[in-house]
Amino acid sequence: MLHRFALRVLPSLTLAVTDEQTRRRKRLVMLVPGLVAFALYRAVKLFDPLHDPLAVLGMSGLISALAAICAYRIGRRKSFGAFFEEDGLRRVGWVIGWIGFVYGVQLSLLVLALLRVCAHYDFLVHPDGPAMMAIIIACTSVARDAFEIGHIRFLEREGKPVVTFPDGVPFRSLWSEDPLTLTRWLAVGMLVCGLAAWTAAAMGEVGRAELGQLAVITLVAGSFALVAYLAGRQPGRWVSLFRETQWSELLRFWWWPGLAFAATYYLVVLGVGLYVLRQDPMSGAASILIASLVGGIMALYCYYLGNRRHVEDRVQQAIPSSLLRCPFVMGILSKSKESPQGSGAPKGGPPSEIVVGQTGRS
Repeated sequence: MLHRFALRVLPSLTLAVTDEQTRRRKRLVMLVPGLVAFALYRAVKLFDPLHDPLAVLGMSGLISALAAICAYRIGRRKSFGAFFEEDGLRRVGWVIGWIGFVYGVQLSLLVLALLRVCAHYDFLVHPDGPAMMAIIIACTSVARDAFEIGHIRFLEREGKPVVTFPDGVPFRSLWSEDPLTLTRWLAVGMLVCGLAAWTAAAMGEVGRAELGQLAVITLVAGSFALVAYLAGRQPGRWVSLFRETQWSELLRFWWWPGLAFAATYYLVVLGVGLYVLRQDPMSGAASILIASLVGGIMALYCYYLGNRRHVEDRVQQAIPSSLLRCPFVMGILSKSKESPQGSGAPKGGPPSEIVVGQTGRS
């Protein structure tokens, strides 16, 4: 879900996909795949009751993969053949396989786990309702994100500079440039959340329950994510940045994506244990392992996002907005879009807020 982080945390991407015209098109793109997913689900139910969670996850992944490539094509505003030739097999495969199938399966696990933990509506007991919701919600969410990514790619091909394309390439570049720092944040995030899960479990039955663990890990991982984000923005002086930033901005990031994505990752990993491995995730050391994974992922991804915000802020200072409006400069920047998108990529971006840019808009 790193692409979802980037699309809603980095202002250059958020502003590009939340203007009114784009949002209107996006609503239609989300509606149609949802209806198609519902129709396909009812058709398959005539031949297979879909009582096996793996069958539901597989169907969700396939439908989401189809929705992803169609929504990406609409965002690209190109025919399938044209954008395949321009983007290449690797990027198209990433859209179908990762944004479509894998992300769709993740979202289905999220829905199944959320219904079990918060609504006591377990797929293993009542399969029909949770399965339908898992498939439809996953399909519509995948279509939304694939459309936004396609729109970003359309803007990039039109010559508008994109500092961070949400395909994970800048993340891998940062990892190759500074693996020690990222490993340290990963380890600390895992340790902090693992200890939090162990402490909660030691406090009694409530702390060992799925809902209790969800609440504790969401709070701890979401809070630590804010620290990692600030450290990525200003390495070595995140405490000063914390003091200088307005409380409203800190609370906004802490709530979203901090708490929201911490809960999301926890439920996804919990869903893997419940519906893929068919094990009790709350038994033994499994709860500590789940918490450690969530803490490590949140710390790693939020440090990376902070680093990308640092890059965007620096580029914005280096390139005046008046120059970015010049067609000649835009042409030069667009020709350099294939250059490595690491910490020093010389690309432009729009103005940004202090911490996050318009994260509440969809």
